[in-house]
Amino acid sequence: MMFAEIALFPRQASTTASQVDLLLLFLLTICGAVTLLVGFLLVCFSVRYRRRPGEVGNPAETPPSRALEWFWTLTPLAFFMVMYVWGAEVYFGAYRPPSDASTIYVVGKQWMWKFQHPEGQREINRLHVPVGRPIRLLMTSEDVIHSLFIPDFRLHMDLLPGRYTSVWFQASRPGTYRLFCSQYCGTNHAGMTGLVIAMEPAEYDAWLHSGAEGSMALEGRKVFLKYRCASCHSANAEARAPVLENLFRSPVVLNDGSVVEADENYLRESIVAPSAKIVAGYENIMPTFQGQVSEEEIFELIAFIQSLKPGETPKRVETYPPPTTTPPINTKE
Repeated sequence: MMFAEIALFPRQASTTASQVDLLLLFLLTICGAVTLLVGFLLVCFSVRYRRRPGEVGNPAETPPSRALEWFWTLTPLAFFMVMYVWGAEVYFGAYRPPSDASTIYVVGKQWMWKFQHPEGQREINRLHVPVGRPIRLLMTSEDVIHSLFIPDFRLHMDLLPGRYTSVWFQASRPGTYRLFCSQYCGTNHAGMTGLVIAMEPAEYDAWLHSGAEGSMALEGRKVFLKYRCASCHSANAEARAPVLENLFRSPVVLNDGSVVEADENYLRESIVAPSAKIVAGYENIMPTFQGQVSEEEIFELIAFIQSLKPGETPKRVETYPPPTTTPPINTKE
């Protein structure tokens, strides 16, 4: 019978793994030392201040020591503050991706992982990443709460239905690593696993551009035309909806005077619940596409909007799929 290897500590395969392990070691050391100290003092005090044979009445009162009270108050506080500041630093470093991080789109559903690369590659239960490059995962769930857990990367983040969460990592060495769902999500939860394949950059680039069906932005353009979005978001004088060119990550003024950033969550909400935030100067006329577009199509639409530059909005006369044409008749036969 074959038994899976059980390691006390998984391999350190990302740039944040050593930081997480060092913080964990500090926490275990402090908590273990405090536990031993409390146990030791408990035994010592039980022996030192026990009632001896022949003693009657109450023991003599022990005068309080302000110095001792300040010591056992400020010393734990100092250790707790070190834990808090150190933990906050590791947390913010792990969940704030670098500006040059590449985004990979993740959809969790019962019971599989679906990955979309901007260049067009799509994967199920496998994720190819390059070594030495920061990778940001933009994630959502199609049904219930899932949790993406890659032990060797010390990476863990929930996937929530109806909104986006993100996390980033940078693989530090090539290899194949296990991926799990750590949130109970139904009867086949234990089977919701996958593999992360970390590759050398040149090898990854070759894989990334082999057999891709088309970039996500290109697929998003097809979705844009498929649902006739250009009829309102036409970017001309007759436009009945906001211009989408150069919209991504820019500030948007709403009818109530507030300003929001046009990030992924805002764009998703504008597709599935357009009446939630109405752009200043426009009416609430857009219908909801909740249940009509899949999570993959929403990701593609966001990638398309992110790529839109001035003058690149599809014309209202364009359609998808393109109309078929009848081949010319050969009159020479």
